[in-house]
Amino acid sequence: MSTLVFLLPLLLVFGVFSWAPIVQSVVMSFQRTNLVGPVEFVGLDNFAQVLSDPLLWTALRNTVWFAVLALLFGYPLPLLAAVLISEVRHRKGLFSALAYLPVVIPPVVAVLLWKFFYDAGPTGVFNTVLGWVGLGPWQWLQNPGSAMPALVLEATWAAAGGTVIIYLAALAGVPADLYEAAEIDGSGIWRKVWHVTLPRLRGVLLVTFILQIIGTAQVFLEPFLFTGGGPANSTTTLLLLIYDYAFANSLGGDYGAATALSIMLAAVLALFSTAYFRLTRSWSAS
Repeated sequence: MSTLVFLLPLLLVFGVFSWAPIVQSVVMSFQRTNLVGPVEFVGLDNFAQVLSDPLLWTALRNTVWFAVLALLFGYPLPLLAAVLISEVRHRKGLFSALAYLPVVIPPVVAVLLWKFFYDAGPTGVFNTVLGWVGLGPWQWLQNPGSAMPALVLEATWAAAGGTVIIYLAALAGVPADLYEAAEIDGSGIWRKVWHVTLPRLRGVLLVTFILQIIGTAQVFLEPFLFTGGGPANSTTTLLLLIYDYAFANSLGGDYGAATALSIMLAAVLALFSTAYFRLTRSWSAS
């Protein structure tokens, strides 16, 4: 009983600030409201409205494209960096701190800094570097073909440090005698990674994979601050579309449609996560 008394304030705060907004969002998804005028119950009309919006499929395609690019570049790079840092004999702590440094930079500051780097003029940082080899200037954020890769590059730089630290902690738990045995067999660093490191990190890799999928499906800050969804909606993502539903109209947005799309996105991610963990349960435990 005393345990419940101590837990009650925590449960109350958690319920008010976590579950109450979720329940309210579910209720609002069945209503037509802009938080200003009268509330009208519309059933599933909000879901039908969202599904019939042509911009939804553009946002979905862009979100999937962002996720694919982030997996191709952002998923292996932290592991590679962690392996290289773990092989360093001296000043390992310094390299770990440098790898984590981008994480402590406020996200908005990081985006504004990279926006300066991506300046399309010949004096932009990246265009200046390209000019040294006779290339450019390049329209990084103004070109529909390069805008999304540019966003992925910044997002990878900003978030990879946290994953590097996770991998370094997991690598510390790999028995040193396994590496010693591999070295006696004449294995180089890449054979040790393939035959020792990756099998031992299997569970961690599965968790970071699903976390990256969930994170990329909810990307918002980069397209919002870099391009506002442009050019030509080439960087409009699902969360940016939700934001536009709710806040694009200064007189009050369509919060019913915004919450309906939010509920659908949460349901899809929940189903995907459940299926993923069921399919990989035996492999991660082996």
